[in-house]
Amino acid sequence: MTGDAPWVLQEALYQTLSADSALTTLLGGVRIYDHVPQGSQYPYVTIGENIARDWSTASSSGAEHQLTLHIWSRAAGRKQAHDIMTVLSNLLHDKSLTLNAHALVNLRLQFSEVRRDPDGKTFHGIMRFRAVTEPAA
Repeated sequence: MTGDAPWVLQEALYQTLSADSALTTLLGGVRIYDHVPQGSQYPYVTIGENIARDWSTASSSGAEHQLTLHIWSRAAGRKQAHDIMTVLSNLLHDKSLTLNAHALVNLRLQFSEVRRDPDGKTFHGIMRFRAVTEPAA
């Protein structure tokens, strides 16, 4: 397993999401963050946890990733969060991303949910994707 695969995957994910006009329209701009700037406007997406595990075989190296995206909305109801999640799913599920020095074997949505945060006014969408990468040949 190569150590830079999680970062390379995150870079490709960010590039894909930030380049999509349907997503940036729903978000009101390129509001896709690794670290959310103070005072950011809702809605926005954060790139969350990326757990990488060795997925190597006797003949090739690879990594399995569990990647989480968080969707944050303060709209009335869950619809805005679900609309954003639909676009994210369409952009990523079973799609091919271009990775630097790595190949994406597959990328699949494992689960999604929307919950109301304890503050009572924020909706929090959670999407977990499974990706498998290997070093480029």
